[in-house]
Amino acid sequence: MRVLNIHGVDDVRLDPVEPPRAGKGDVVIKVKACGVCGSDLSYVKIGGIHRKPGGVTPIGHEAAGEIVVVGSDVKGVSVGQRVVINPMMTPSYIGSGGPEGAFTEELLVRDARVGDSLLPIPDDLPYDVAALTEPLAVALHGVNRSQAKAGDKVVVFGCGPIGLGMVVWLVDRGVTDVVALDLSDERLERAKALGARAAINPTRDNVRARLLELHGSARVFSREAVGTDAYIDAAGAPSILSDVINMAKYQSRLVVTAAYMKPVEINLGTMLTTEMTITTAVGYPNEMPDVIAALPRLRDKVATLISHRFPFDRVIDAFAMAGTPQSAKVMVEFDETGA
Repeated sequence: MRVLNIHGVDDVRLDPVEPPRAGKGDVVIKVKACGVCGSDLSYVKIGGIHRKPGGVTPIGHEAAGEIVVVGSDVKGVSVGQRVVINPMMTPSYIGSGGPEGAFTEELLVRDARVGDSLLPIPDDLPYDVAALTEPLAVALHGVNRSQAKAGDKVVVFGCGPIGLGMVVWLVDRGVTDVVALDLSDERLERAKALGARAAINPTRDNVRARLLELHGSARVFSREAVGTDAYIDAAGAPSILSDVINMAKYQSRLVVTAAYMKPVEINLGTMLTTEMTITTAVGYPNEMPDVIAALPRLRDKVATLISHRFPFDRVIDAFAMAGTPQSAKVMVEFDETGA
């Protein structure tokens, strides 16, 4: 077998590894599809996470597959069952610093629990679509934190896989006035195809002026504000928070889902006059079952999030593609994953 390991900064390798052995409370999953996540790319850039000197960080956490070994104490699953993993509910937080990563042919899930770390999927759901469950759950949690509802005017900063997923969920809950922002025209076109009303490229357009055109204006004391109800930051550009505060209307909302590695200065004086709310969203505390329940209905739409597919033998090439603005979700496939 092989597993994708980070050995150092920008040093990721496909290494040989012994097949996993399941204990009484564990299962082994034959991985069928695993998506490349932005956090995977970040781990490679910084040389791994929780990596000991001379050690490695196995990566990959957006996995779907078939159970091939079931420990004697595991209840509710059987060999041959199709599942996705919830890495946040695994003891080693698979793919984020523990001893297991999902870019491997067979994945050990320790202390496996159905409905928790293991989530069964329908027999007719393609594995590549099922592997979108994790990023779609991240996107859904961000949308849930925004409290967006039908009739709201919402802006999504960033049209990578998470931002595009947010467009999907916003439109699905009846938000028809979604505006997407990104520096990549290819990604903006994807957002429009998913139902965004408009797309803005900040390198060409004045964001505030365009949002005034699209969402109208409001007054905050003597200041003209933009009529947007909720903003979701899935981009992480340093200027986004201050830009939103400076144009926000009374009691508008901003949810930050992007990872900021450095402190960001904000103007609390301006924020005070608007009573706007700034909050964050991370992971998916409760959303994965909701995503799986919705996937049969949304499968054709969310499948368009996959921009590139690579066989496991070319997983290094998959990572290179995932780092380009031409990509959306890059999927690594292990044999007949589309079936």
